[in-house]
Amino acid sequence: MQQTLKAINTIDRGIVFMLASAFISALNGAVAKILGDDLSAMEIVFFRNIIGVAIILATLRHTPASLPGGKLPLLLLRGLFGFSAMILFFYTITTIPLGEAITLNKTSPLFVAILAFFLMKERLNSFAVAALIIGFTGVVLIAKPTGLSMGYEHFLGLLGGFFAACAYATIKRIREIYDARIIVLSFVGMGTLLPLLLFAAAPFVTPPEAIAFLFPEFSLPATPKIWALILLMALISTLSQWLLTKAYSLGRAGIVGAVSYTNIPFAVGFGIMLGDPFPDLWVWLGIAMIVGAGLLLKKS
Repeated sequence: MQQTLKAINTIDRGIVFMLASAFISALNGAVAKILGDDLSAMEIVFFRNIIGVAIILATLRHTPASLPGGKLPLLLLRGLFGFSAMILFFYTITTIPLGEAITLNKTSPLFVAILAFFLMKERLNSFAVAALIIGFTGVVLIAKPTGLSMGYEHFLGLLGGFFAACAYATIKRIREIYDARIIVLSFVGMGTLLPLLLFAAAPFVTPPEAIAFLFPEFSLPATPKIWALILLMALISTLSQWLLTKAYSLGRAGIVGAVSYTNIPFAVGFGIMLGDPFPDLWVWLGIAMIVGAGLLLKKS
């Protein structure tokens, strides 16, 4: 009896930590949307990551990594996938309603299942197949394609979910040989260096309009308010990740993972506060289908 009560208490604490993480994650999206009024998506990515580099290097200086490493191409690939997912995520946050952007990013488990099938030869059972059908139907309802065309911003949001899944797949290949901080450093490091290269190239290229957001002109934030928001975003991003880690360490993965989807209604609420239109019935149905698909995948 005592062990049962202890287990319930542990799960409850995991849920509390995940709820806090989901709320702060949605708040982070809201801060990014506010920053989008003054900064390009690429500048938001750059400032968020350069602060992350400083934090990770400080922890490595205090406590050096102990795992041997040895698969540098995969480590760099993880960083490239992570950067691609982040720039597309922040771009969609600044161009479509916040709740929709975060929901499209939540399609990453669907892409993980597809990648596992094609690359790792993992079998897709009936639950997984049903989840894929339901989840991508939900994407259609959110994006409201006309004819066979999906809105470009929604497509980029979906592509961001795909790159996030690619990043997760590479993490599974290297997590046993690289310190977690080194893996994170590959992500934030790539998210710092690549924007610098794109900023440097911007004056010399005239990109097609579809990818112009990758080549913005760089300018330092001009007001203390913008700097304060940048620092706030960096701090709450770190806090959200810490809370996420604590949640999974204290509770059952299935229960805690289900609670993680609460960041979608939190994001919808923040988006409405920032001027997003209230989602219509089809958007709500699409959100519900993507959440349901994610939960169904956990049973597969």
